[in-house]
Amino acid sequence: MIETKAAVLSAVNEPLDLAVIQVDEPEPLEVRVEVTHVGLCHSDLHYMTGTVPIGLPVVLGHEVAGVVEAVGSSVTGLQPGDRVVGALTPSCGRCSNCEAGRSTQCQRIAEIRRRPRPAFQLGNGRPVERLGDIGGFSQHTLMRENALVKVADDVPLHVGCLLSCCITTGVGAVFRGAQLRPGSTAAVIGCGGVGSAIIQGARLAGASAIVAIDLDETRLKAARSYGATHVVNGGADDVVAQIHDQLGEGVDYAFEAVGSARTAATALAVLRPTGTACLVGIAPGGTELSLPASDFFFEEKRLIGSYMGSGHARQDIAQFARLYQHGQLLLDEMVTQVIPFREINEGFEAMKSGDVTRIVVDLQS
Repeated sequence: MIETKAAVLSAVNEPLDLAVIQVDEPEPLEVRVEVTHVGLCHSDLHYMTGTVPIGLPVVLGHEVAGVVEAVGSSVTGLQPGDRVVGALTPSCGRCSNCEAGRSTQCQRIAEIRRRPRPAFQLGNGRPVERLGDIGGFSQHTLMRENALVKVADDVPLHVGCLLSCCITTGVGAVFRGAQLRPGSTAAVIGCGGVGSAIIQGARLAGASAIVAIDLDETRLKAARSYGATHVVNGGADDVVAQIHDQLGEGVDYAFEAVGSARTAATALAVLRPTGTACLVGIAPGGTELSLPASDFFFEEKRLIGSYMGSGHARQDIAQFARLYQHGQLLLDEMVTQVIPFREINEGFEAMKSGDVTRIVVDLQS
């Protein structure tokens, strides 16, 4: 066991506590990672505010990048010193979903996450939960070998961490989830980190028009730099009418990156007949949708969900890293600020501003 510093959530709606925890030794298929950088994600806020329940105390954080420090006895593909980013959906590789290339829906996830001892615990021996069995707000963590992807030296870890969640979720929703056709039109509702990644995915997929929808004018301006061809302020009297004015009968694809029933309904409403609405944002627990049945029967619209990019996370991360290396995927531009670990709570406060796309925490500073 080693001691390390972590930001621990001990109570809902309270700041994270910087505390010393103990990290277990790697199991045979595990890797201990020195976490260098982690992105702050709105998903973490759901747990911090209690809108999505989780056991306490817990170390949140999942958008991770770092350096391999130690490997388990059965690890063959990684070694100490390797630079890695996390793939948030470890998979068995053998169930029907994994074999179909849908590792984000692995049917044996609970089984493969099981370990004989807690990975994290406090000094008094009390176990500490880890979000997604990652616990990225810790200077060291344990992850399975198949939940890590080695990255090249020219992918800086302060931007590489975005590949772990934000980019995989957003770009993956376009290519894997909705399977956007080249030349089609798209709308993106919510232009934070994931929404910005969706816009980039639509651009890379060859969308002929991309409408960015957000309440904040600063984010709408940034959306144009990622590939949006049109922008609409979500506070307008009639967002649907504006999109129809700009693109005729509506868009072929609408992506919802907010996580609310209201914006989900908007995503369906801005579609043209036979269009596809893809829900990407995580909604608070208990959220229910009320949608007009006529949209599905008479106009043959489709409503789908996309979790963590709907595909094979490790394969996708490697491909997205190459797109970054070739200048086709903008990551540096998405990192608004890199802050030291001690300012993590201030970082979450700053996320409320429209000036922020992604805040990254340097855990080793």
